[in-house]
Amino acid sequence: MHWQSGQALVLGILLLGVIGIALNALFSTGRLIGVKARQLNTVDAAAYSGALIQARALNMQAYINIAQTGHQMAMAHLVTLGSWAKFSATQGQQASAGNPPAYLIGMMFGSGHMQAYQSARKARAIATLANPGNELFRAFDAHDRAVHEVLQAASMAINQSLEAARDKAIEKVIMANYPEPQIRKELSWAVLKDNLQGFSSIFEPTGNYRSLIGQVANVYRFLDERNHVRKNLWIVNEKCPWKRHELRRKGQTVLDENGNWQSIDTESYHALRSNRWIGCYFREYPMGWGWVPGNANSIAMDLPYTQAPPDDFSGVDFWRWASKTTQWDIYGGNNNPLANSRAIAARQHWQGGGLANYVDIANAAKQSSVAFTLSITRKNAWGHDFTVSSTAQTFFERPQARVDRRVEKANFWHPYWQARLVDARQEVWQ
Repeated sequence: MHWQSGQALVLGILLLGVIGIALNALFSTGRLIGVKARQLNTVDAAAYSGALIQARALNMQAYINIAQTGHQMAMAHLVTLGSWAKFSATQGQQASAGNPPAYLIGMMFGSGHMQAYQSARKARAIATLANPGNELFRAFDAHDRAVHEVLQAASMAINQSLEAARDKAIEKVIMANYPEPQIRKELSWAVLKDNLQGFSSIFEPTGNYRSLIGQVANVYRFLDERNHVRKNLWIVNEKCPWKRHELRRKGQTVLDENGNWQSIDTESYHALRSNRWIGCYFREYPMGWGWVPGNANSIAMDLPYTQAPPDDFSGVDFWRWASKTTQWDIYGGNNNPLANSRAIAARQHWQGGGLANYVDIANAAKQSSVAFTLSITRKNAWGHDFTVSSTAQTFFERPQARVDRRVEKANFWHPYWQARLVDARQEVWQ
């Protein structure tokens, strides 16, 4: 049966052919699967990297906004220190001149007020501390330049270049995954769907922003109103037995309409007087004054004052001058109008730029995240074209829930922006 041995050889050859064809198909399929798997890994890595760049940029905007608030608080403290320095120096000047005498203040209002008044004599050395070019002014100017020339400039640059920075990061990741020059020629990529445009906007420092600055300022007791009135216990005049001599300490730090900080501090002794023409009134004796505006010629506070009060009232009665040339309430009230006038006449001109524009979500009620879909196409990979896509999202989420359990809207004031890959079918563009 020698003829049967030839049949086994033919069958074996046919079987080897089938196996060869199967192995070739398997190899081709595996090769194509490898191409697609590499492409899928690349598109996921690139999309996530782009979303991460967005998250870092939005977190940087939050850090900038927080830093801007910190600089504003520093500037508020500096103008307050400036008015305190001027106030202390002028009070020392008045105490040294005995106008009014320290013993009179002690007799009327107690030894504590007398000692404080006398101690101000030592403060005359700081009279120029708040002058332009000196320590407080230089510190204020440094903060102001940081606000406008550093932080605001960085915020605007980030807002303007974010899309380009994201796309550059995407391209770098794709190129890193495909170092082969030949394959790079076969690749193309595009962002198919994107809501980054219009997500953020530049806002002027008004409305809620000013309100926020005010709320933060309220945390600092040094910036509180410095208003105290001490009344003498003695009955002064039978025509007005309910009125007393008064020691009025006034002071406040405010943010004016142009976004500049102003601070004023005054103290006056108001001696109760009476005559037959106007009855009982208060004769004001300024004891100290100081006003420092960040950059303003107008008074942000609603304070009574006049531009050119007399240096002294030896040649004119105080009440007659006040009645003819001012609208001051010399019969009551709680202000120090003459001290205000002295403070304004000696004001220091600091040159601040005010509050800076800032970047935030354009419409936080409708937009809470940034998402995009990235597509990568490879042409003629082993005779096939492959297109894959991935969707990534930059979203706002606290790492821990708030203590008060409230859920806050996405914003550029807390650095809680994160990145993740998402299912493209989810509604992530709202």
